[in-house]
Amino acid sequence: MPTRPCWVEINTRALEDNTRFLAALAAPHAQLLAIVKADAYGHSLSLCAPAVVRGGAQWLGVTSVEEGVAARAVCPQTRILVIGGVFPGQAADVLRHRLTPVVWEPWHLDELEAAARASGAQALPVHLELDTGMSRQGVQPADLAAILARFNASSPLRLEGVMTHLFAADEADGRVTQAQLGLTHQALDRIHDAGLQAEWLNVGNSAALLAGDAAAIAALAAERGMQALIRPGLALYGLPPKYDPAFQPEEPPTLHAARQQLRPVLAWKTRVVGVRSISAGAVVGYNGTFVATEPMRVALLAVGYADGLARGLGNHLSLLVRGQRAPLVGRISMDQCVVDVTEIPGVESGDEVVVLGTQGDQTISAFDHAEASGTIPWEVFTRIGPRVERVPV
Repeated sequence: MPTRPCWVEINTRALEDNTRFLAALAAPHAQLLAIVKADAYGHSLSLCAPAVVRGGAQWLGVTSVEEGVAARAVCPQTRILVIGGVFPGQAADVLRHRLTPVVWEPWHLDELEAAARASGAQALPVHLELDTGMSRQGVQPADLAAILARFNASSPLRLEGVMTHLFAADEADGRVTQAQLGLTHQALDRIHDAGLQAEWLNVGNSAALLAGDAAAIAALAAERGMQALIRPGLALYGLPPKYDPAFQPEEPPTLHAARQQLRPVLAWKTRVVGVRSISAGAVVGYNGTFVATEPMRVALLAVGYADGLARGLGNHLSLLVRGQRAPLVGRISMDQCVVDVTEIPGVESGDEVVVLGTQGDQTISAFDHAEASGTIPWEVFTRIGPRVERVPV
């Protein structure tokens, strides 16, 4: 059955190419762990996970066990890291689907140990997250000794990796990142002193990789006989993160190359439902936030805030119609919105409209959406609703 014309196109070739570029950028210092959590940042896990694997990613990063199960169904051999940890009752599925959980709470270890013993598993690899300043998840320095003591000869758990999250890698001077790496170094010393040896040091995101931090992370790993993993997210999908403006004058070669090479993976489209003429004084949309000051032609589109188009974008963003910018007028409705096409000749029912992406020589980016609605590109992507079909192109 034909569906309502609101869809997202996913360029899987662009995603493969982006992955190859980032993997080459990380080499020879580190391997790539591709972040495909939150349904691949709203791009579709089922389409994107196989594409990044084809592009050279050897690990996938997901939020939850349920996401890990979905990723395993389409990537049967790839290592899958469950970054958000396990919740009660999920440990058996970790084992069943060969997932690698991140741990930092004692009860994580209790859950996993019990499931491993019940299944007869001799070894279950886990990655231990360190809190190096974000105060979100990860074991704090004061609790590290007690957690490390759990990795003993009687436990089926094996400390395969150590990770932390660089929460300010896009800042200009890098002082926060250096402080975090210093805390990571101290924790690795304590892990070594406890007689434990991990294989992987899992540190760094898109901003860290494009800022040229891979070598420093790899050097830190090599000191303890470990290999480095870097886990890009946003850059995979074709958007280099924006850095503190003070960073821009001396942009590192890695970031400059990324701006040239990375291609957006997602394009969000809809169609014109109908076009009408309105007179001066006519109100458009709920609560009369837009009143025509002169005669206009406006087009109704089949996309609204239930699809993920932020309600606050009304009167603040343009979409693309016939290769030209058409301003959104009035409030975004749940399922529809209206654009001003007065200056765009020939617009008619059925015309394709680009909500996010390129048409002709014009582009509306996730950064444009984010800046107009006071948020970040990550949220722009992930709030595109599940009823919006993802179509591979």
